[in-house]
Amino acid sequence: MLQQYRKIMVAVDGSEEAELAFKKAVNVALRNNSELLLAHVIDTRSFQTVSSFDGMLAEQATEMAKQTLADYEMKAKKAGLHQVTTVVEYGSPKHIIAKEIPEDHEVDLILLGATGLNAVERLFIGSVSEYVIRNAACDVLVVRTNLENQLPKKEDK
Repeated sequence: MLQQYRKIMVAVDGSEEAELAFKKAVNVALRNNSELLLAHVIDTRSFQTVSSFDGMLAEQATEMAKQTLADYEMKAKKAGLHQVTTVVEYGSPKHIIAKEIPEDHEVDLILLGATGLNAVERLFIGSVSEYVIRNAACDVLVVRTNLENQLPKKEDK
């Protein structure tokens, strides 16, 4: 019997890499007749350095995240998906994408875009995708290519 995924999570942040992951997640969800969970994590560590604007910046980030998720949700439904949910979380994206959301929502496949970090950046801060691959309890697909499985050209992104 073929593996069938019931709940697929895609981490989206509005980046070009996340867009590729989203498109593949929609296709995988359609093929599996699965629910698609669109997730966005607001990294609260970025607000700790700005004391007087914490509340306002966090509120703006939340509104932007909700709008981004609403746009993705609309695209997924236009593509034919009926079960699409969204979630905005706060904290360390690595941990929340790898552990918290999958456990809370019974996710059995995570899709995320490959990041463009160079070797030095990965050494110091590590990539989200690398952490998720190593720590998630479910399957993880890191998306690098477009729907034709080709590396996107600069103008395609």
